[in-house]
Amino acid sequence: MLDSIRAVAVSHRDAATPVVSAFYDRFPYPGDPLQDGPPPGYNWRWCVDSAWAFATGALPPAPAGQPRRWRILDAGCGTGVSTDYLCHLNPGSEVLAVDISPGALALAQERSRRSGAAQQVTQLRIDQRSLLDLEEEGSFDYINSVGVLHHLDQPQAGLRALAERLRPGGVLHLFLYADGGRWEIHRTQRSLTRLGISGDADGLRLGRQLFRDLPPENRLRRHHEQRWALDTSADANFADMYLHPQETSYNLERLLAFVASAGLTFAGFSNPEVWDPARLLRGDLLERALSLGEREQWALVEDLDPDISHFEFFLVKGPIQRPDWQNDATLLAARGERNRCLWGWPGTGLFGPDLVPLTLEAEDLDLMQAWERAPGARLADLAVPLDADARCRIARRLLALRVLLPVA
Repeated sequence: MLDSIRAVAVSHRDAATPVVSAFYDRFPYPGDPLQDGPPPGYNWRWCVDSAWAFATGALPPAPAGQPRRWRILDAGCGTGVSTDYLCHLNPGSEVLAVDISPGALALAQERSRRSGAAQQVTQLRIDQRSLLDLEEEGSFDYINSVGVLHHLDQPQAGLRALAERLRPGGVLHLFLYADGGRWEIHRTQRSLTRLGISGDADGLRLGRQLFRDLPPENRLRRHHEQRWALDTSADANFADMYLHPQETSYNLERLLAFVASAGLTFAGFSNPEVWDPARLLRGDLLERALSLGEREQWALVEDLDPDISHFEFFLVKGPIQRPDWQNDATLLAARGERNRCLWGWPGTGLFGPDLVPLTLEAEDLDLMQAWERAPGARLADLAVPLDADARCRIARRLLALRVLLPVA
C-alpha cells in the first residue's frame, strides 16, 4: 500500500533546511529517469538481509517459511531511487521514506507508482518531513541515509537523531563526502561562489560554461571531463555537485570521531574493496601494509588514493559480536540462506552482489540448493554426500563470495 505524500511541518531545527529544500525543489535529486517496472539490477546495500549479514556477521532467524519483515527508514530519499530498491529488495517489509523537498518527493511517489514498489511491501509511506523530527515513529531495524547528513548545517544532530531511531542491534547505512577526492570539486565550488553564481537556472548555465571556457589543460576542467562529466550530465546531478548551498566533507579521522559522537559502532565500509591495500600495492610493500592494524590500513589507502570522493559504511547500534566462522563447530551449527542479490541463479556462472562475474564450483551449487530444499537446516544436517571438512570448506568459499548469508 502506498500512502500519498503526507506534508508534515518540516523542522527548521537545522539552519540549512529551508535553503536546501528550495534547492532540491529546483533540482530534484538524484536525476535518474523514471521508468515502468522494477528498478534495473540491484544494490545489495539496500537488501537488508545482505547488508545485515555483512555488517553483523550473521542474520537473525526468520519466521518459518517467511521472509524477514524489516522496518526500514529511508532518511533523505530525494526522488526515491533508493526507496524503490528498498521496496523491491525487501518484500513484505514496512518502509518509511522522508525528505524535506516536496519537488523531489513528487518524483519519488511517481517513481514508486510506476515501478510497483508499494505492491512489494506491507506499507510504503512517503512523507515530507525532516529526519530530525521522527520521534513518534518509534524504532527501525534498518536506516538508509545516503548523501544526506553532509548537507545539514549540524550533521552531528542528524546522526544523533538517526541513532535514536535505530533499534538496539539495528544497522545504519551512511554515505558522506570525503575531502581527498573532492579537491577539484571544492575549488570549483569556491570559484563559482566568488563569481556570485548560485544554485538556480542561470547558475547552472554559468557553471557548465565555466568548464567549457577553462583551457583544455586546466586541471579542474580535465578532472571534470575525465571523471564527472557522465555522472553530471543530468542538470540535477551537476547542480548537486557544484552548486549546492550547504556541504560538509570528512577525512577518515574526522569521520570516525563523527561516528563515535553518536555512540554507534563502525561495522565496516560498504565498498570494502576500495579500502583493501592490495588494490594499490604489491610484494614487500603490500606485506608491510597488511602488517598494520585495520585503521592504519585504511589511513594508508586514504593517503595513497586521492580519488576517494566519499565514504560509504555501516554502523550498528550497540556492540557487534560476529560469529567465528573459522571455527568448524560454529560453522557446522549454522543455518544459511542464499543472497538474493545475485543474477543468474541457479547456475555456476553468476553476477555477484557487486554485479561482478563470479564462478561457482558444482559442489558450491549443490550445497546451496540443498539448503534451499531444507530451509532452516544446519550445515551439518544438509542432505549432501560431504564430510564435515568438505562442508566447512565449501561454506567458507560461499561466505567469501557472499553467495551464502549465515544465520546465527
